[in-house]
Amino acid sequence: MKDFEVKVLDENDHIFIETLRNLGMSRNVATTMAYLMNVDEASSREIEISTGLRQPEVSLAMRLMRNQSWVNVRSEKKPGKGRPIKIYSLAAPVDEIISYYEDKIYKESQATISAIKKLKVMSKKVPINLPK
Repeated sequence: MKDFEVKVLDENDHIFIETLRNLGMSRNVATTMAYLMNVDEASSREIEISTGLRQPEVSLAMRLMRNQSWVNVRSEKKPGKGRPIKIYSLAAPVDEIISYYEDKIYKESQATISAIKKLKVMSKKVPINLPK
């Protein structure tokens, strides 16, 4: 048996994750991102062990993060037989990722405000028939 050392998320990381989730980021992506912020690179297995996420959750988070170009992926051949393991690292600065959600929320807010204004204008045109 060999020793294996992994970093574990602390209280500040969990606060960071919850704040990201409040912005609309999924739990899997927020947790994975918080972990990758604290390491240079990690395999999916290291991410699973450190975050408590299951393998499919890590894979889903990585797919979403790759689609946004937020992570780099490289393959590393294991000694002996078997498939190479994927090693992940953040490709985008965290500020850039947060800005993505800031822009998204801003656009959603603008759309909501626009809809409210439209409703106000429309409501002034509709006659109100009060009972006599």
